[in-house]
Amino acid sequence: MSAAVYDIGSYAFSPEKFFPASLFDRITELRITQPGIVQQEAERRQKRAQLTTGGRLVILAADHPARNVAGVGDDPIAMGNRWGLLGRILRVITAPDADGLMATPDIMEEMFIVNHMVREMGGPSFLNNKVLLGCMNRGGLAGAAFEMDDRMTAFTPERIAELRLDGAKLMFRLEPSEPASGWTIDYCVKALDRLYDLNIPAFLECLAVAKSEGKYKMLKLAPELVKVIGLASGMAKSSLGTWLKIPYCERYELIARATTCPILMLGGESKGDPTGIFTEFAAGMHAGATIRGALVGRNVTFPGRDDPRAVAHGVAGIVHRGWDAAQAVAAMPAARDRDADFFTRIMG
Repeated sequence: MSAAVYDIGSYAFSPEKFFPASLFDRITELRITQPGIVQQEAERRQKRAQLTTGGRLVILAADHPARNVAGVGDDPIAMGNRWGLLGRILRVITAPDADGLMATPDIMEEMFIVNHMVREMGGPSFLNNKVLLGCMNRGGLAGAAFEMDDRMTAFTPERIAELRLDGAKLMFRLEPSEPASGWTIDYCVKALDRLYDLNIPAFLECLAVAKSEGKYKMLKLAPELVKVIGLASGMAKSSLGTWLKIPYCERYELIARATTCPILMLGGESKGDPTGIFTEFAAGMHAGATIRGALVGRNVTFPGRDDPRAVAHGVAGIVHRGWDAAQAVAAMPAARDRDADFFTRIMG
């Protein structure tokens, strides 16, 4: 296969055009007048018989704002525009080949409210058979003095069960010189024990970090990540039902061999060109049997001027169809603007 050649031309995706203002504005009205809609939608949602499709998953992460992370590229508050952010999330989650979403309570509840509006207008439920994961710890705010004290400030295991979500997301960052890093591990252990009791799958993000120039920087080094994986695999009273989320790095085969828990590769920050992440994910999927997919975030929802669905389509092809980076890039043009009238068509 030839090398991937990415060319966006003059194309530019508009999240606000995809998700009409009238629907966005109605979310607040329904929050005030009909908050019970969320529970109703959660209870009627059709869940998958099994968590994965062929043992693999691609999940979109939308939990950044709740940890004081709003920037994308040169825009420090790009994710602070909730209308635009929801338009990008919905662009991905309404796609047939999108497995699911991981989000904090506010965004998850907004998905249920929008789903209600779509069904109310005679459209299909776009949340049926999707994997929905509730994010739990967002207390370690980026840039704060207490950043490493990443306590549980979002979903609880009980609320995840109440909404019939499919799993929970947790995170810890290991910085041996920071006591708060150990406190966060303890928070995660307690949460993992409760999730196990409730039979809720846990998606545990475990990272190695180092403090440099006042900031915590992720160490994408296989030897450091292997040690963190050993710690994460042995946490809590059972590892059954635990998935690990590990950033891609060189020598990813060492990552694949460090555990028998299934692993989702983590994406990174948006660079405006998806070929890098396509190349990494395609290589990672061949690293070993434990690598079972990807958890993607800003590199999909904010891919420069491109359509988030087109990038998500490329990642899904790599994970579920075995595409290489060139095939993923080649498939993007046909996915751009596909079902671009999803909401306006339903609105009539």
